[in-house]
Amino acid sequence: MLLNILYLLLLVGFSPVLLLRVLRGKYRRGMADRFLGRAPVLGPKGAGEGRGPRVWFQAVSVGEVNLLRPILRELKQQAPDWEAVVSSTSQTGYDLARRLFPDLPVFRCPLDFTWSVRRALKAVDPDLLVLVELELWPNLIREAKKRGVKTAIVNGRISDRSFSSYRRIRFFLKGVFRSLDRVMSGSAESGRRFVELGLDEKKLRVTGSIKFDGAQSDRANEKTTALSRLAGITPEDKVFLAGSTQAGEEAMALVAYRALAGEYPNLRLIVVPRHPERFEEVAETLSRSGVPFVRRSALEDPSVSRQRKRVLLVDTIGELGAWWGTASIAFVGGSMGSRGGQNMLEPAAYGAAVSFGPNTRNFREIAQGLLAADAARVVHDGEEMTGFVRRCLADRPFAEGLGRRAAELVKAQKGATAASVRELVGLVRD
Repeated sequence: MLLNILYLLLLVGFSPVLLLRVLRGKYRRGMADRFLGRAPVLGPKGAGEGRGPRVWFQAVSVGEVNLLRPILRELKQQAPDWEAVVSSTSQTGYDLARRLFPDLPVFRCPLDFTWSVRRALKAVDPDLLVLVELELWPNLIREAKKRGVKTAIVNGRISDRSFSSYRRIRFFLKGVFRSLDRVMSGSAESGRRFVELGLDEKKLRVTGSIKFDGAQSDRANEKTTALSRLAGITPEDKVFLAGSTQAGEEAMALVAYRALAGEYPNLRLIVVPRHPERFEEVAETLSRSGVPFVRRSALEDPSVSRQRKRVLLVDTIGELGAWWGTASIAFVGGSMGSRGGQNMLEPAAYGAAVSFGPNTRNFREIAQGLLAADAARVVHDGEEMTGFVRRCLADRPFAEGLGRRAAELVKAQKGATAASVRELVGLVRD
């Protein structure tokens, strides 16, 4: 009850901001479902031939939803009779989950009010609640435990910033960490942080990062091949892809392209902003530059001139993983400003020459691993970005060496998904 009051006070305190965002449409869809805890009412567990336990997977947004793909594939291999349902906190995560998992029940994660989570838990009636990476909702975990539902975290990760914040309120969260039945940590460092925050060390398993398993490495995969054909990308082209970008990074990539396009006529630029709400802003930046470009959403239009496709703005969500497969040279965004970087494993797995900015705290261990293996480069500003792209175009052995070492590093780290799913299955069966 006290936690509900605290949530309501925070809601009232932030209500002008929330109201503005709702009016703008960012949070309007699904708010009632989340507040009331609406979830699909499923049939009895075990009903029907060959039906086993039920698992509720909660993934906060697009990155975590994508991480569920290898997990669900592996679960089907290890426990084909189990049922799975998926929820997501963000609207973009929810939309992506519905596209990726059309055969599974998908719903919006309830807000962490007692009435919301109780209603959702009653409707779904899971045997196991699995949180992807780290999204601690005290009421959800507490109510799950009351119903006898096992709780687990897969690909557990605690960033520097999160760890600092959690330590300040450790007295409040210690019971939440202690009540978890299993944590599969992506690294030894994150594992130590879970224990320091209250997790029983006996419940910790350091399985490694599932992101390595989820990274596609075959450039000839069906989706990448289809997108390459759609965009008119040829084997002779050198694609510089700036992905998961935030404000300012698209402009840097554009400067690099303009500086080199005349010297390298096969150079292509693909820009993939991190957030859909910035698509129009980035399109305006490209328009003001005077560089001809085409939007991904227009590629199916037969009237679009192929001559305008040297620069492409990807204004769709859920395709970045496949677009990385077209890249010879990669810049992983969110790393020039304060955001903390985005996942650099996907371009690394494809063997692209990978670069990123200096601020990669969200993926610090992965970034450090790539740098230690001489499999990536840090670029500190637009000038260094242009220099990196120039070197990759002019020095083929340099670019190919970076890509080869990156792909080898990713391949050597695979196996976390199978280990994590074995733990989940064992947790329910024990």
